[in-house]
Amino acid sequence: MKIAIVEDDINMRKSLEIAMSDYQEFEIKTFKNAKDALKAIDDSFDLIITDINMPGIDGIEFVKTLNGKFEVIIMTGNATLQRAIESIHLGVKDFLLKPFDVDTLVAAIKREDKIQQVKKTLPKAKTKNASNGFLGTSKALESLLNITDKACKTDASILLLGESGVGKEVFASYVHDNSPRAKKPFIAINMAAIPENLIESELFGFEKGAFTDANEAKAGQFELAQGGTLFLDEIGEMPYGVQAKLLRALQEKEVRRLGSSKSIKIDIRVVSATNANLADKIKEGEFREDLYYRLNTIPLNIPPLRERKDEILQIADAMIEQNCKKYDFELKTFSNEAEKQLLAYNWPGNIRELISVVERAVILSENSEITADELFLQNRFN
Repeated sequence: MKIAIVEDDINMRKSLEIAMSDYQEFEIKTFKNAKDALKAIDDSFDLIITDINMPGIDGIEFVKTLNGKFEVIIMTGNATLQRAIESIHLGVKDFLLKPFDVDTLVAAIKREDKIQQVKKTLPKAKTKNASNGFLGTSKALESLLNITDKACKTDASILLLGESGVGKEVFASYVHDNSPRAKKPFIAINMAAIPENLIESELFGFEKGAFTDANEAKAGQFELAQGGTLFLDEIGEMPYGVQAKLLRALQEKEVRRLGSSKSIKIDIRVVSATNANLADKIKEGEFREDLYYRLNTIPLNIPPLRERKDEILQIADAMIEQNCKKYDFELKTFSNEAEKQLLAYNWPGNIRELISVVERAVILSENSEITADELFLQNRFN
């Protein structure tokens, strides 16, 4: 297993190099900062272990830059617990609280290695998540869906608000599927996942020769969503300069490809989402107030999982069944203690974190009953 360790503290870095040299099954490469790591990391690496507090690019920005291409273990001190919780939202599976002994680190690596080995045996066609909707129900969810059902029937712009991992894309898809546009395309685009210099061409398209490497014309996401719904996730991350062009497209109901002098009429519904405080971004001059009001005709505030506790075991049971089928395991269940721990945990990463924890537990559990210890929630953050 090839592992990159990114740690700016030279004493910690050297200690890890020495301690890990005893394990012949691990090939360790260390880096003093994220910038050096990004230059050297390629597809040959299986795992990234990184500190959070580092000069230049910190651990959180480093994980964002990796964009889900690698599994990551975070090392953190007590002073950075809140930032570690933030990393949950980015899909980080494991955390090591400093100081830790090498056995704790090795155990975390071996857990991840086992998960990766199981996943490698799975045919690619089966890895797709079968979930297309809500996996549970609660009073909070039912109350919100009552409002959502009314909004679905209209063509009004909807702004989905809530923490990362609460299921905003599931809500956006639900809006589309229950609207008059259901038979037309549903196009989802994540503003945070697209490099800033590409967002405009991705949204509006371009003509051949519009810029270097534009060897042929390409339709933008607005055109691809014609007649249907365009879901703009992480709208708070949209560059300020592009916001004006988005506003014009929504007001005029037309777009113009880069390099073109002709406008194209569009007929779409826009649903957007953010976990950012747009009011603060408006005050700081990072988000246009006129665009905010255009997108926010109907705001839907999705409560976090900790306020929808009735759904926790329903979602967990649904994910056990899905993952047992996916990995061709006999059906597993949770022990009573495991269920109590699932309900007691605060779920800072919300549904996304719960789904990840259950998948890991299904893979790593030794028997048909998943124990509380096999959830590995003890060292996570409440």
